[in-house]
Parts: sequence; C-alpha cells; structure tokens
Amino acid sequence: MSQFNADYYKRFYGRGGVHDKKRIAQLGSAVHNMCAWWGVAPKSVLDVGAGSGLWRDWYHENFPNVRVTSTDVSEYACKKFGHQLRDISQWTPTRAFDLVICHGVLQYPDDKAVESAVKNIAAATRHVLYLEIPTLLDFHTIVDASSTDMEVHQRSGDWYRELLDPYFVQAGAGLWVRRGGNVLLYELEGTR
Repeated sequence: MSQFNADYYKRFYGRGGVHDKKRIAQLGSAVHNMCAWWGVAPKSVLDVGAGSGLWRDWYHENFPNVRVTSTDVSEYACKKFGHQLRDISQWTPTRAFDLVICHGVLQYPDDKAVESAVKNIAAATRHVLYLEIPTLLDFHTIVDASSTDMEVHQRSGDWYRELLDPYFVQAGAGLWVRRGGNVLLYELEGTR
C-alpha cells in the first residue's frame, strides 16, 4: 500500500515515534513470558503488519530458535525490512502459529476488511494473540496525535470485541487466548 511508504516510516518510526526497539523489547518480554506462564511458550510467531520488524528482531535476538514469520501490506516495508508481502484481510495462513502479533494494524482497513482479517487471524492463532488497536475512546483520551497516525478508522472497543469474541477470550493487556485452546484462565484473568 502506498500509504505505508518511506515518508510514513520516517514520520512514525523515526525519532519520537510511538514504537522503538527499547519499548518493543519491554513489550516482547512481557508477552513472551506471559505465554510461557500459561505453558505455551511460543515456538512459532506470526507478526501481522510487521512494519520496521522490531518484534521479529527482538525474537531473533532473544529467542533465536523461535520461527518468526513477518508480513506486511507495504511493498516498501517488505523490501526494506524483509517481510513477506501479505494482506491479512485476504490471506489465510496455511498453518497455525503459537503466537500471533497484530500491533497497530486493524485501525487502517475498512470494516469489511477487518472482519475478514479477524477470521484469518483466528485461523492463524494456535494459542495466543497479542493485539493492539487504538479505539475511539483511546483517540479521545490517551493517543498522542503528534506521534500517531490519525488517518485511521476510529471504532469502539465493543465493535472489535464483537468480532473477536467468537474466537478469543480477552485476557487483558492486549492478550487474547484462543477459545477451546490449551490456555486455561482463572475466572478473573479473562472476560466472559
């Protein structure tokens, strides 16, 4: 997608950008270790909308035996950062991954594409999904407009939850576990 070109990456991943190597290292450690706590330490990871490849690079540095597949819809990002060119709204992976990462992606596509993407993400998730999407409430209360792309769809949290609910249980902190999977949550660890 031409929207995610060199200028986009310079603006949102350069100095002052929301995501940087240090922040992803903190987040990656938390997500990976929570999966390990649940007994499903990732051996395979799918990074949807991998951008500059910070998650993949963190895994290669810290868990080199974990197989990471990084994808993006941006031809620029795929060429520059070495991802597979894939649109999760149109591509259903042929195998499941222990952990699927979808960080700052689903606010971009239109409603129909997000519905399709969630189905494909669910098909790709064996155990855990890490999902970050700013919602309408977030855009009004905590998102820093100076460092965040505001040319996105601003949808309610309930809208996303309705799409995710058939496939996942929300465990908090962006973590969603596959319904009927191997992760068993105590009552207060997840939503009903």
